[in-house]
Amino acid sequence: MLSKVVVVKGRGVISATRDINQIKLRLMYNRGLQILTGQPNLRESLGFLFSKKDRVGIKINTIGGRKLSSRPEVTISLANRLEESGIQKSNIIIWDRTNRELKDAGYDLNLSRIGIKIFGTDTNGIGYNSKLISHLNIGSLFSSIQSKFITASISFAVLKDHGLAGITAGMKNYFGVIHNPNKYHDFNCNPFIAELFDIKFIKEKHKLSILDCFLVQYHRGPSFHSQWATIYETLVFSTDPVAADFVGWQIIEKLRAEKGLPSLKEENREPKYLITAEKMGLGKANLKEIQIIEEEV
Repeated sequence: MLSKVVVVKGRGVISATRDINQIKLRLMYNRGLQILTGQPNLRESLGFLFSKKDRVGIKINTIGGRKLSSRPEVTISLANRLEESGIQKSNIIIWDRTNRELKDAGYDLNLSRIGIKIFGTDTNGIGYNSKLISHLNIGSLFSSIQSKFITASISFAVLKDHGLAGITAGMKNYFGVIHNPNKYHDFNCNPFIAELFDIKFIKEKHKLSILDCFLVQYHRGPSFHSQWATIYETLVFSTDPVAADFVGWQIIEKLRAEKGLPSLKEENREPKYLITAEKMGLGKANLKEIQIIEEEV
């Protein structure tokens, strides 16, 4: 069976003043999730992916600060869609490694039992599990948010070039759930990205990859460099984490070619972890087995 990846372009979703057009954003979520799941509306699309009893974690990456992180109005809009599908607000969390990084990216923390939760692993009383999880070449402590609090996970990651892994997208986003991601950057982060995803706390809970391609850092990532970043106004949706990242890779290569830059392979940093992930049965990393559906709203 082909893996489905839906690429939704929202022309004008970012206004001239760099605000997010919420009506356009909602249309992007509607179309992307409806096409992905084959359901008639957004409520049933999310109901297809999640149970009303799920505790859903929206794992974001805020290491890039305000200039290169998913904006609060984008991820909170998704959280609101989840609530409309029947999931209680108190069972939805937008999260990352640290409260400082979340705040630096523009998020207002919410640690109360009321409303959508927003906080990091370093919150008092949260932290990392005390028991080391060992799997293949991985040996890490897991965030209690990923291992205990949530029952279903969305990887919501900004698509970026990465000096070592080639790209950083939905799968590498899970480096933010362990205490020692610095250990896993050798050899283009391969096989570590794939092997981390293969751990049950991630693989069994992951339900959806969304790549935030509103602003794409196509060169010299993962930090922000304005001369190599472009507004792209796109969201990528897939239930196959490998296929989502593969399509993200193609977007990066397209932008690099348009700017006259060498390919990632020519720079000896193509995302080899995707081939490893495919071999491990985690998803598809070749165009013959991926159905790419492009939509514009």
